[in-house]
Amino acid sequence: MKRNFKILIMLMVMAASACSFTTKKFEDPNKDKLLIDLITYVLNQGHYDAKEINDEFSANVYGDFLEALDPSKRFLYASDVEKFSKYKDKIDDQIQNKEIEFFDLAYSTLNKRMEETRAMYKDLLAEPFDFSKKESINTDYDDLDYVSSKEEMKERWRKQLKFSTLVTYRDLKDQEEAKKDNDPDYEIKSDTELEKQARETTLGTLDEYYDFTDDLEREDYFSVYINSIVEEFDPHTFYFAPQDKDRFDIAMSGKLEGIGARLQKKSDNITITEVISGGPAWRSEELDEGDEILKVKQEDEDDAVSIVGMRLNDAVDLIKGPKGTQVTLTVRKKLMGNIEEVTITRDVVEIEETYAKTSMVEKDGKKYGIINLPKFYFNMEDYEERNAASDIKKDIIRLKEQNMQGLVLDLRNNGGGSLKTVVDIAGLFIEEGPVVQVKSNGQRKEVLKDEDPEVLWDGPLVILVNELSASASEILAAAMQDYKRAIIIGSKQTYGKGTVQNVIDLNRWLRNNEYGDLGALKLTTQKFYRVNGGSTQLEGVKSDVVVPDRYSFVDIGEKDQENPLPWDKIDPAKYDVWDGYVDFDEAIASSKERMSQNAQLKLIEENAQWIKNQSEDNDYSLNYDEYSANVEEQTERAKRFDSLKDYDTHLSFTSLPYEEKEFETDSTLKEKRDRWHKSLSSDVYMEEAINVLADMKMNNINKSKSKYANIKD
Repeated sequence: MKRNFKILIMLMVMAASACSFTTKKFEDPNKDKLLIDLITYVLNQGHYDAKEINDEFSANVYGDFLEALDPSKRFLYASDVEKFSKYKDKIDDQIQNKEIEFFDLAYSTLNKRMEETRAMYKDLLAEPFDFSKKESINTDYDDLDYVSSKEEMKERWRKQLKFSTLVTYRDLKDQEEAKKDNDPDYEIKSDTELEKQARETTLGTLDEYYDFTDDLEREDYFSVYINSIVEEFDPHTFYFAPQDKDRFDIAMSGKLEGIGARLQKKSDNITITEVISGGPAWRSEELDEGDEILKVKQEDEDDAVSIVGMRLNDAVDLIKGPKGTQVTLTVRKKLMGNIEEVTITRDVVEIEETYAKTSMVEKDGKKYGIINLPKFYFNMEDYEERNAASDIKKDIIRLKEQNMQGLVLDLRNNGGGSLKTVVDIAGLFIEEGPVVQVKSNGQRKEVLKDEDPEVLWDGPLVILVNELSASASEILAAAMQDYKRAIIIGSKQTYGKGTVQNVIDLNRWLRNNEYGDLGALKLTTQKFYRVNGGSTQLEGVKSDVVVPDRYSFVDIGEKDQENPLPWDKIDPAKYDVWDGYVDFDEAIASSKERMSQNAQLKLIEENAQWIKNQSEDNDYSLNYDEYSANVEEQTERAKRFDSLKDYDTHLSFTSLPYEEKEFETDSTLKEKRDRWHKSLSSDVYMEEAINVLADMKMNNINKSKSKYANIKD
């Protein structure tokens, strides 16, 4: 993959030279125009299936941008959209000519309309709502027309605010009755008091929304416009503004350098919402959830900077910093309200939720291992740093030391990550051979192989997937399925993302950049294919044992996105099917039989269908009695599904010895693992995975040529 990426960059540079596209052509006095010019060039030169930027393309960008700006249609007027409409088939021309008139007009108009509605919602929430009136609201905003007058706009806001207040009002009435049930002497608040309290809650929510939008700058909206353009190429091509690129890197690596605290802005205050376990703030024991950070002082500066009222992103930039440096925070403590100065030495912070986690379970005298992999993480700057493959290798060795006799790899909700980690992980389960085929547009395919004949785990293997298992998850599941190395249990099909993206630093194209960091473009450059030649694009991986889940009737796959690339296939690679099992197909048949008789799964499927039906009902009464009656009816129907959460597999899951030692100093980690183990003990899919492991019988040939083969198993 690295070689392919280098070839891509080289070809793009050569293309630039061949057409005399020098850096001078990127030297525009306007940063936004420069960014448009640069991004569209990179798209046209590097995208796997570059689209023609024409009138049809323009109309799609136009519609998507307006929807992104005002999805609820509560700011823009029909007259505004009429002014915009002259650009509907002109955006392609504007892109070509590096013009941004449409964006400027839309941005200035939206700001004006948002300022008008600021006073409107305050006026509407100043007076009580009449919940005895017979009226309704439809929350399918796609079908709404834009309003034609201020009276219509005010009426639209009135209904939306009334609905929000009605929902809260009913909840408050339920809470009051519950208090009365617990304490007969409790005096229930009047309906007038509760209605006022509900309006105040709605007002607070809107105030917070406007505080958030006040922090947005022109460049934030321009990023939305850029992405309305680039996402026309495919759903996974995306522009990262500089701070978004930082967040993407953190998500991929699970690491950052800072103090280890999650922050939130509420009104003008920056508040700590979580102290990350194991991080510098956690180790200092001086910061707590709910503390407000008032000022920030760097170690090489004399004066502290107030961050009260500052944009959250700007405050975060001040607080985080390189490992080993110190930062002093002026903090208002949540409990006592006193103000303290806290000095913390920044360090590398690992986001524990990013990484693989491992557990063991015993059934009928046999021990089985479970590895949950949230994503295929890696360090984009240095692959040899911590990554998913190296962690799973360690976990398998630890599990074998505990006499593991079967392994479940849980890839549910895993959205993907590094392609290289997939190849390395697959190599832990098979002898050398192809894992995935990759094809660039107009180039010969490349076969990515495991070239190590060693097999770390040659025992029974089950992989769990669902509709949100995507990209790298699908590659691994597909490879193990094609080799008949693992049995795949899960949804009818996985997500269906069969494309490869590379993140390209846009700053590399400019010799002299007076604008600072321009961000990066995540660009679809390749498609990947199974070793059998089929693509996972749109079709995903079809499970060997199909089981329903809560996503069964929800449109969330690649095929449900806008502008997905098509499915196709190429020639298969040469590979040998694994011959380590003697009853592979029999184990699948037995599992299907058990699942078809499982009452829990039947109830899950019924619940999934009920949820879908509920989500399609967008009409709500604004009359309290009617609304309340409907809620009670749906609540009564939902009780049928209460037993889902009470399901008990009668399996007990435990952490490995190395983690048990960590619990002695990290109670937060212990609490997280306890919650995970509790969820596993009621997980019908995990239960069946264990059953399948028990059914899978190995032949007498020891497949492992690994140096780890002598570890007890």
